[in-house]
Amino acid sequence: MSEEFGPEANDDELYEHHKVVAAKGQEPLRIDKFLMNFIENATRSQIQKAAKDGHIWVNNVLVKQNYKVKAGDDIRVMFSHPPYEFLLQPEDIPLDIVYEDDVLLVVNKPAGMVVHPGHGNYSGTLINALLHHCKVDLPNNSSDRPGLVHRIDKDTSGLLVVAKTEAAMTFLSKQFFDKTSEREYVAIVWGNVEADEGTIEGHLGRHPKNRLQMHVFPEGDQGKEAITHYKVLERLGYVTVISCKLETGRTHQIRVHMKHIGHTLFNDERYGGERILKGTTFTKYKQFVENAFKILPRQALHAKTLGFVHPVTKELMQFNTEIPEDMASVIEKWRHYAKHSTEN
Repeated sequence: MSEEFGPEANDDELYEHHKVVAAKGQEPLRIDKFLMNFIENATRSQIQKAAKDGHIWVNNVLVKQNYKVKAGDDIRVMFSHPPYEFLLQPEDIPLDIVYEDDVLLVVNKPAGMVVHPGHGNYSGTLINALLHHCKVDLPNNSSDRPGLVHRIDKDTSGLLVVAKTEAAMTFLSKQFFDKTSEREYVAIVWGNVEADEGTIEGHLGRHPKNRLQMHVFPEGDQGKEAITHYKVLERLGYVTVISCKLETGRTHQIRVHMKHIGHTLFNDERYGGERILKGTTFTKYKQFVENAFKILPRQALHAKTLGFVHPVTKELMQFNTEIPEDMASVIEKWRHYAKHSTEN
């Protein structure tokens, strides 16, 4: 364990290092004593320090070392540095490569694929696949993640650009930092978005009570600046299909901004979108929505368009992808439902 229980550089992102679910017959026991049975080579003082420094969570709530563990508790030890990065291995995982040359590639990531190791996912990530595909050492970004100029969430599908050289990494990263890259997403959100288009501004930071969520701080006294421009593509009664263009690229930005204005992403479990937030109380409607959730078992968000200036040719490049089948099927279901409802 050793260095894992040390002071952390920042709180921008947390990574799961240990996860334990307390067994059914668990008697109440202080968490520092409990974790000593699960974390190899850990001393009680190290665990107590981890709790004091804010690294131990139970059921998504921060706890101190005197917390009494009870049956069913979901216990996680989280740090701001990813674990086991030195174990990164190339893995032969299929990739949907949209474009590739000597200095970069553009990949269409499927939903369900983790971009980089962390949160208990140490293999099967996009980075593992890229290391195998490229067969060369990829340049590290500022967070020591090979090749990644930017990233998207595990259950978000869509386009990512990957740098294959140090020069490309520097050139592309500057475009994202300067907000000159183009990123457009398509999302399905709960409710009828009244305005045809709009801009959401509100600093984003970690939720003060649930550190796995991000939160909007409207006054701007906490978090980092975040700006999302949205436009309605199609109104389907109880849901709306929208396009979102990012000026900034904060963690969960679209997901949190849309929830902030009352339009949580459809089936976004982390932010409450897996519940029926709009519609009727009829059993038939409930069954319809639950069937849609089964077809699309993730947040309805796809990174559809990506544009940037090429590091070598200085040509403006733009890539587009089709909306994936799971989202397209659910949109079609809602179209049919909305039409049927109107006719009645």
